[in-house]
Amino acid sequence: MKVFEGKISGKGLRLAIVASKFNKLITDKLLDGALNLLRQVDTYEEDIEIFWVPGSFEIPVTVDKILESKKYDAVICLGTLIRGETPHFEFIATHVTKSILDLSIKYKIPITFGIITANTLEEAIDRAGMKMGNKGIEAALAAVEMSNLLKMINKT
Repeated sequence: MKVFEGKISGKGLRLAIVASKFNKLITDKLLDGALNLLRQVDTYEEDIEIFWVPGSFEIPVTVDKILESKKYDAVICLGTLIRGETPHFEFIATHVTKSILDLSIKYKIPITFGIITANTLEEAIDRAGMKMGNKGIEAALAAVEMSNLLKMINKT
């Protein structure tokens, strides 16, 4: 039996981070978490590039353009969507999520989802590192592990 599992090492990985400026105070915490994790797993600073976009809706088109370049092993998506009084939240959350999934399948490159979808500001703050972990850390860890796993699969 062969078992494949991606190692937790960022050495040699080229990573893009796409971060939304909307709700930036929370997204900054996600970015800090992601960057701290990447440093801990020995990712070289020069191998990380950050792309700021106006809001989460702009993340998929940016990811598409980034992956067309074929320069990256993974893309980490960071943002914060907070439910409001209109259905706008559902539309954005649903379509951004679906678009990111579709792009990952299209390019066969890990695109991790560090976009908080919360009912309240307090929930979003909690998920950015206060009480419920940090979704930026989780997205960065998944990007590293999946990049290494897919490299292993490509070698078999």
